[in-house]
Amino acid sequence: MRTFGDYLSSYEKGKEQAHLPAAEEVKRLYPNPCGYSTGMEDGAILGGAMLSVLCDRFAVMKEEGLREKAASVFAGLKLCATVHGVRGFVARNVCREDAKSVYINSSRDQVTHFVHGLWQYYRSPLADEGTKKEIREVLADVAERMIAFVTPENDFDFCRADGTRCPLGICRMWNVQAHEAARLPMIYAAAWDVTGEERYRVQWRRYATEAIEQSANPDEHKPAYALLQMQCSLEVLHELETDAVVKKTIHERMAHVRDLAAKRFTWVLSQIAKKSAEEMRMVGPDWRKVAVWKNQKGYPNPQWGPYREVWHLTREAGESALVMLMIDPTMVSMEQRKALAELLRGFDYMHNSSCGIIYHLAACWKARRHQLFP
Repeated sequence: MRTFGDYLSSYEKGKEQAHLPAAEEVKRLYPNPCGYSTGMEDGAILGGAMLSVLCDRFAVMKEEGLREKAASVFAGLKLCATVHGVRGFVARNVCREDAKSVYINSSRDQVTHFVHGLWQYYRSPLADEGTKKEIREVLADVAERMIAFVTPENDFDFCRADGTRCPLGICRMWNVQAHEAARLPMIYAAAWDVTGEERYRVQWRRYATEAIEQSANPDEHKPAYALLQMQCSLEVLHELETDAVVKKTIHERMAHVRDLAAKRFTWVLSQIAKKSAEEMRMVGPDWRKVAVWKNQKGYPNPQWGPYREVWHLTREAGESALVMLMIDPTMVSMEQRKALAELLRGFDYMHNSSCGIIYHLAACWKARRHQLFP
């Protein structure tokens, strides 16, 4: 498999992800239609983030071996978008056992990182012409699904793979919160950028102005992943915008998100400092055996207990640092650079089971790309 799981449940070789759902469990949507808490929850998010990592690392190191690695990550993402045969639907992940079964409920978060990662890959020297053709097809399919499903009749929901509405509200693409408002025009803008198709440009412009206005005041208490996805969406819109006034406004939005992330970064580091080395080495559970399950609008969700905080803090440290580096990176203070360097040097990456280390890599190579580290 070429997709990424959410956590390790063991450091023993060959058993690191023994907790992943079996094909039979995925097919009957157990424990829930999202695959929440199973380790199959965020594959499209993580794959998109990893493509961004590889693009930044290649810009710094020019290592030819990164072409093969990027192609492998892309193959996993393409599988998420095609293996189920539902045009334009981005599955969260693909079952490791049979390499084809998927949970039917995705989310706007999955699609955001999926599109952002493919867009960056397309624009990098890592993608050859054959790969660019595939990316054009995949992003066009995602845009077509949005055009077909994200309508007032569906409450702007792109729906589950079976065509039914998502009961959680996580697939709604319009009339959403401030940190989510730019997602829909970003998808259309990226599709237009790679295909040149006028229909996607029209959709991008249809939503962009209002989305940028709605993005003015995101909730400052949102977790780092929400700020990162907002920044990814705005980054695409900022890069492709040709109107100087609008571009300046988007820049202001991104700078505000950066400032929120800076506060989050400081807070997360303070929380990690309170954890013992043993706590940070904790592995995730076999979700089938946990004591507490939460009913999330009809979706039974196994709870990870104390591990959830370790998993989350690891992830937030990298995500919040990355957000700061995505706009005017030279504005990152020497104190913040030092804090990030100390985090990266002092973290026990060989004994951390959270997928959050991907964002540590992302922050490291973004900082290196902008020459903030030696």
